[in-house]
Amino acid sequence: MSPLADRLRPQTLDDVVGQRHLLAPDKLFRRVVETNKIPNLIFYGPSGVGKTTVASILAEKAGKTLHKLNGTTASTADIKAIVGELDTFAGMDGVLLYLDEIQYLNKKQQQSLLEFIEDGRITLIASTTENPYFYIYGAILSRCTVFEFKQVEPEEIAKVVRRSFIEMEKERGQSILVTDRVVEQISMSCGGDVRKALNAVELLALAAVENKKGILEVTEEEATQSAQKSAMRYDKDGDTHYDLLSAFQKSMRGSDPDASVYYLARLLEAGDLPSACRRLLVCAAEDVGLAFPQIIPIVKAAVDTALQVGLPEARIPLADAVILVATSPKSNSAYLAIDQALSDIRAGKDGPIPRTLQNKHFDGEDNAHEGQFYQYPHDFPGRWVAQQYLPDSLTERVYYQFAEDRTEQAAKAYWRQIKKERFKNK
Repeated sequence: MSPLADRLRPQTLDDVVGQRHLLAPDKLFRRVVETNKIPNLIFYGPSGVGKTTVASILAEKAGKTLHKLNGTTASTADIKAIVGELDTFAGMDGVLLYLDEIQYLNKKQQQSLLEFIEDGRITLIASTTENPYFYIYGAILSRCTVFEFKQVEPEEIAKVVRRSFIEMEKERGQSILVTDRVVEQISMSCGGDVRKALNAVELLALAAVENKKGILEVTEEEATQSAQKSAMRYDKDGDTHYDLLSAFQKSMRGSDPDASVYYLARLLEAGDLPSACRRLLVCAAEDVGLAFPQIIPIVKAAVDTALQVGLPEARIPLADAVILVATSPKSNSAYLAIDQALSDIRAGKDGPIPRTLQNKHFDGEDNAHEGQFYQYPHDFPGRWVAQQYLPDSLTERVYYQFAEDRTEQAAKAYWRQIKKERFKNK
């Protein structure tokens, strides 16, 4: 027998849980797909939120043959087999190719689809859990429209959980006692993943035993065990969410590794891996910065590893990185420098670029002082020569101030020695 999530898979767009920002009757996506002329689409979002379900519904509505491939296992031969079907009876009305995890296809594999997407013989619906603008070949992106699928809210998942227990009652031929707390536990702990919630329902219903009254019963303890996560509330309105992210970054900035790893654990327990990764990357650059500049590629590597392996293993490289950030020396000198520069630009302090720096190699006949007069620093002792780089109106402006950490003070001493009096007051 197929899994419960497959047996209860929605057959119409109205049956799909969540994604009202796309599927509500007045939304652009819904109006477009109801024309039955399905364009090339990319679905971007986490697992278990309805991407495959919506693709299947669209394929049926469009009257096209549906093929499914997964980018993690698909080969060039698989793609060629679908292309070979285009001139057969099965492909006479066109083919809709649902390509899951498209980011795992290499550039050549993605390019092999271009011709057939271009002439309409293949309608592509691709899905990805990664930012498509970073991971999908540009020529494919230019021929598709990207729609973002979001995690399903616990309140919406709770409705599905209740309906699913009713379905399991029919299959078992007995009533199943399920409290509101059990439903809430499953709905809150699945991380917005409907499939995960339904898997928990099926497991609990199959394992339910009769209580003293002879009724099958699912307990809160069993619900917790099935989810393998706590039922920690993650405020859908955003207050708790942003308070948690703020506490996470401020604990790293404050060099408290215990608090930092605690708030990381809360984020991961709530299933919010993307937010944890993003704040960690920002903190490495903003708060450690030039005090330990090597930390940026180190943290980036840890984040890439975490996103590749997924939860629960992602907790390990992220913990390494978080503790490293928390215990590293701190400097926000680069952060302050770029913000001050941006402030001047937004205030209209731009001015012409000095002649010596312009990309010009000749002067007009009307120029009485011909020549660019740029001095190549590598031709001078210490690989440095005094010349003007900022526009005339900003020649006295100082954006970057060396912080007191060892790394920046070493750089300051080096350049002071090279530039001598130029940096004596800096």
